[in-house]
Amino acid sequence: MKVLIVTYYWPPAGGPGVQRWLKFVKYFRDFDIEPIVYVPENPTYPIEDTSLLSEIPEGIEVLKQPIFEPYRLAQIFSKKETKTISKGIIAGVAKQSFIQRLLLYIRGNFFIPDARKFWVKPSVIYLKEYLSENKINAVITTGPPHSIHLIGKELKKHTGVKWFADFRDPWTTIGYHDKLKLTKRSMQKHTSMEKAVLNTADHVVVTSFTTKKEFKGITNTPVSVVTNGYDKESVSEPVLDTKFTISHIGSLLSGRNPKNLWKALCDLTEENKTFSLALRLQLVGAVSDDVLYSIKEAGLSDFLVLKAYVPHAEAIQIQRSSQVLLLIEIDSKDTRCIIPGKLFEYMVSTRPIIAIGPRGADVSRLISETNSGTFFEYQEYEKIKAQILEYFVQFQKGTLASHVIGVGKYSRRELTKTMADILKNPDF
Repeated sequence: MKVLIVTYYWPPAGGPGVQRWLKFVKYFRDFDIEPIVYVPENPTYPIEDTSLLSEIPEGIEVLKQPIFEPYRLAQIFSKKETKTISKGIIAGVAKQSFIQRLLLYIRGNFFIPDARKFWVKPSVIYLKEYLSENKINAVITTGPPHSIHLIGKELKKHTGVKWFADFRDPWTTIGYHDKLKLTKRSMQKHTSMEKAVLNTADHVVVTSFTTKKEFKGITNTPVSVVTNGYDKESVSEPVLDTKFTISHIGSLLSGRNPKNLWKALCDLTEENKTFSLALRLQLVGAVSDDVLYSIKEAGLSDFLVLKAYVPHAEAIQIQRSSQVLLLIEIDSKDTRCIIPGKLFEYMVSTRPIIAIGPRGADVSRLISETNSGTFFEYQEYEKIKAQILEYFVQFQKGTLASHVIGVGKYSRRELTKTMADILKNPDF
């Protein structure tokens, strides 16, 4: 079976967006599927990780066509603001500069569904010809950016090819949508496009249970959950930090700012001298100024270690050498569906997780199911503080570790088997 995968993110792109389909491609041949990948020739990636190039299987055909990206033009006004927005780091309304407000308005209302929309038409022209000359059994589109799904919709319309739409994140309920300053008309366009994609695809794949429930209320198209997962990483055996290192790996946006966590850590340093001497708060990746300000206000600056984005293999090493891992999501009902890919890597690191997010989050269900840590809502100060202290006591005794159960089904190879079954039986 030959499948064509249409994606914006592909090595050397870094970050979580590239991992999902890179790993499916890595294992598809084990299940009699030959992947062909279609990507932009000249993309603007906010993060790059050239180490991921080595994970592309030998002999995989990668098709490339040029893309026009308005982000390059936007950099004329402000390179810093443009790069920040492209990473998803958007300041609160009160702290937004005039340039940022203008760029957000333009991005939200002139580039629907997103700034990669100009790749749709030339891609459809190119891929229609490719499909006519090659025996392709199915097309897969993965978003965000959700404009990629419009390529699949047009190919389905003009060629009748089986089309699978993979949503790594939801569309109209994605966390940053309310920050794009959308007009009523623009929001209606998004809703209309989303519905058209969901109703035209032969099968829709999502990464969370909440998104499946949301989409089932919009479409009769079959919807399946295939979460992200973990891969067997060949990294050297890590040495645990001698400090009580609490680490977060990945972007900390303005909305991911658990002030009760910072307060609990501060109070513990003031109440417990031994804790104060041992604590190390490590943030790896892009961190918004709002989060940094809150940490400073909480009196934690002396304990803070900041690291810029690191290659994936190094991120795995940091996860496995830390004492405790943080997973933080925006406190909103729209983010209940977000299950970060790093959660599964956290799980197999054997380091206990402290997760903070909205009530009813899918993450809470998974952490409980796998016994990999503890989930808290933002307002649960006393419980957060007590859990950190409990982990610290275990750290002092040398017994701190998580004892996970049932994580095997989240391995990338097992998830690829599930995806292969869907591709071969799209109507179930």
